[in-house]
Amino acid sequence: MNDVIETILNHRSLRHFEDMPLTEEQIKTIVSCAQSASTSSFIQAYSIIGVKDQAKKKKLAEIAGNQEYVEINGHFFIFCADLNRHSIIGEMVQTDVTPSIESTEKFMVALIDASLAAQNAAIAAESMGLGICYIGGIRNNLEEVKNLLKTPERVIPLFGLAVGVPTKLTDKKPRLPFEHIYHEDEYEQDKQVYVSQLQKYDDLISDYYNERTEGKRKDRWSAQMAKMLDRKSRMYMREFVQKNKLDLK
Repeated sequence: MNDVIETILNHRSLRHFEDMPLTEEQIKTIVSCAQSASTSSFIQAYSIIGVKDQAKKKKLAEIAGNQEYVEINGHFFIFCADLNRHSIIGEMVQTDVTPSIESTEKFMVALIDASLAAQNAAIAAESMGLGICYIGGIRNNLEEVKNLLKTPERVIPLFGLAVGVPTKLTDKKPRLPFEHIYHEDEYEQDKQVYVSQLQKYDDLISDYYNERTEGKRKDRWSAQMAKMLDRKSRMYMREFVQKNKLDLK
């Protein structure tokens, strides 16, 4: 056990922040830590947009489902899959990189690179005593987000990261059991083992909600997931990505 591991294991999403901006030094440190993340073949296929303009943060909060913490925080980072710079590189060195850039493989690389960078940023922020919350709600209307941020083709805003000084701490949510997530040598073949593990986890989550809400909620995780997955959401995504000249091949 060490400070890094304790920081990681102590993670929880926080949604209440002081209305106090991060310092430039804090922003630079968080972004520098993001840039230190591993990147496939050194391609560095992502960009980070920091949003300070209050009107833009307010609009992003509306797009994300009127989430107040998108507007009120210390800083709002948006992580983007970015292959635009690589298209420019192709022009610079007079090489046709378009087929590769437009492939599903390179789109996946960009998604993975951006996610690895974001998690580094999140851990860095938490190690500084700040709270964080990932915001997938910006994908509710990516056309508006792109217009707001003026991102070019081959750049896709993926998610936001609200960072700030927390004013309210929440309890840690119990994660799925170790043996349900970790498989050794091959994927678990016995479906009933999975069912049994999920039922035990349902009981754990139900107890968590019951205690946290003083009996007002007793949600079971499997029921939560089934309800969420029963609703179609953001079904425009493939069309939007391909319109922006990614994931075409």
